[in-house]
Amino acid sequence: MEKEQILDFTRRISQSNRSGLTVINYEIIFAYLDDAKKAYQEAQKYGKVNKIASSEDKTFSYIPDCSDLPISPDADYVYICENNTIYGTKYKKLPNTKGKTLVADVSSCFLSEPVNVSDYGIIYGGVQKNIGPAGMVISIVRDDLITDDVLPGTPTMMKFKTHADAGSLYNTPNCYCIYMCGKVFKWLKKMGGLEVMKQRNEEKAKLLYDFLDQSKLFKGTVVPEDRSLMNVPFITGNADLDAKFVKESKEAGLENLKGHRTVGGMRASIYNAMPKEGVEALVAFMKKFEEENL
Repeated sequence: MEKEQILDFTRRISQSNRSGLTVINYEIIFAYLDDAKKAYQEAQKYGKVNKIASSEDKTFSYIPDCSDLPISPDADYVYICENNTIYGTKYKKLPNTKGKTLVADVSSCFLSEPVNVSDYGIIYGGVQKNIGPAGMVISIVRDDLITDDVLPGTPTMMKFKTHADAGSLYNTPNCYCIYMCGKVFKWLKKMGGLEVMKQRNEEKAKLLYDFLDQSKLFKGTVVPEDRSLMNVPFITGNADLDAKFVKESKEAGLENLKGHRTVGGMRASIYNAMPKEGVEALVAFMKKFEEENL
């Protein structure tokens, strides 16, 4: 990807992340404790916010039924966080928004599989999971949503239109990050594109989930139909044993398997850059640990 192509691809970058949207009556599908809940809390500063679905009753271990949501007629849009890194769930089917614009945070699943961008009004995500270094957001925005019709007092820097009109060069862009993203885009194309990446990710996830499903010691925490390809949380059911596993796995060269501080247990993040061999090494260690601790 040449410089002009990179700039064109990132033409609608919004470095404001979750800001710069017209928020009058903001509908949020509240399925997660982290990203969506924080977005919900922030949005209340600017307008009416309705929680219309949640899986908090079972520790966010499933995606709620989104086929007939109580969406108010005057809602501006519906918001989801499509993949949850903490609890390991993923929307396999997008919610029925009843004609309302869908806005999705795809930070942790972007470029892991093909996506039909026409299903959304706005797709945005931090690049730090599958694309490049932290510090930049890529936004894909439907043309009719790039407008000056924003809340009074919205800073110029926080408007999508500002960046779109300036070709993402309204301010000095994050040149290093854009350069690294371009390298990753080339790698993705060389690997065969997003169809191939999806196959690779499904193979990696299946290795781990298949082991968890037959294990006598470890257990996955998400219902099978809503499991993420990117983030796989699991537990032993014993906090001391979990801690032992995290300690011994690190000693064995397996990094960052401790679960998020809000949920405990373990979590394997197997983003695009993780090779299949890495997942195989993890499963082999889990088998050994199980044999030694049952």
